Amino acid sequence: MEKRYDKKHRLLKTGESERPDGYFQYRYTDKKGKRHTITAGTLEELRKREERIARDKSDGIRTDAQNVTLDDIFELWGRLKRGLKENTYQNYCYMYRNFVSPEIGMLRITTLKRSDLKAFYNSLVDERRLKIATMDNIHTVLHQVLTVAVEDGYIRMNISDNLLKELKQSHNIGRERKKALTVPEQELFLNFLRREDTPYHHWYPIFSIMTNTGMRVGAITGLRWQDIDLEKEIIEVNHTLVYYDHVEGGCYFSVHTPKTKAGNRTIPMLEDVKEAFMEEKHYQELNGLKCNAAVDGYTDFIFINRFGNLQHQGTLNKALRRIIRDCNDLQFARKEKNPVLLPRFTCHSLRHTFTTRLVEAGVNLKVIQDTLGHKDFSTTMDVYTDVTNELKQREFGNLQEKMSKGKQAKKE
Repeated sequence: MEKRYDKKHRLLKTGESERPDGYFQYRYTDKKGKRHTITAGTLEELRKREERIARDKSDGIRTDAQNVTLDDIFELWGRLKRGLKENTYQNYCYMYRNFVSPEIGMLRITTLKRSDLKAFYNSLVDERRLKIATMDNIHTVLHQVLTVAVEDGYIRMNISDNLLKELKQSHNIGRERKKALTVPEQELFLNFLRREDTPYHHWYPIFSIMTNTGMRVGAITGLRWQDIDLEKEIIEVNHTLVYYDHVEGGCYFSVHTPKTKAGNRTIPMLEDVKEAFMEEKHYQELNGLKCNAAVDGYTDFIFINRFGNLQHQGTLNKALRRIIRDCNDLQFARKEKNPVLLPRFTCHSLRHTFTTRLVEAGVNLKVIQDTLGHKDFSTTMDVYTDVTNELKQREFGNLQEKMSKGKQAKKE
């Protein structure tokens, strides 16, 4: 092959050429046989780009990735993703399209840098004031999308690895600890709901059952009368009710099986739980209430509103805020010196409260795991460790108080 030189008499490599306008170009063929051309203003710049192409080829990086955007990879992720529950998938899509796509979705995947993602995460926390739970969801879907880009040969490595951990450390964001109600707080809460002279008495059954079973909101609101056996005193948990509230799909319910096999379980009824179910049944019969809802072939749901429609987490947490407010107002009105007051808590706090009561009662860890429907024993241990540490601090505090009183008594 005849050797070729540029105007400065520099030897050109195979595929290189100098155009009449002074620009340099390099032509090559990818592994699929497709021809490509790159152009540069200088031979030095062209050869740097050639080196990158050669390195990409060696590492298995796609040569057609130059114009592929992050949004393009997201669409690919959506077509390939399997094994996600529908509500989880829809939530990920919502997070990406509402937070990621408008800010960085148009960036080319090959030029996207870790610093771009850091700046994006910082803006979401510092400027938009997103909570860490929302950031977790955004990071999860973005990390999965970039994993697809790695696996499909668009980029070498996932530049979002450990990025959320770094964000939490730099912003001093810790995992928000779940707070359980103390025994006096739990008694105050349930006793307040038992009162028939308040507008909240009809909420007693569902919140009592939450407090005494540790069931998740979706499992509670999805319960049907056929899922409970009052004679055998057991609850069958085999599905969950999901409430969607998305801009694209609107608001609607759906029924899903539990995320893991451990979610399918039976829960023994405590006496208070059985009485709460019977009270709910009596209340509905007395007021002529009947379930009018049917979701994915499921009907005859236990917990309904006055129109016969389904309950969901948003409604229940809103009710809790009013209950907490009015219960505490009543406590203040009694003008006691140190009244017990309800802290701000949510439905999920009642699940943690039940777990705490089990640990305090010395219930076997395996029983706790099965009752709560934890797939991994480590999840149960995390909760168990938190609770036992709190108990240890409390007991040592009581011990210190007794010792101090003993010393004071001797002095007197």
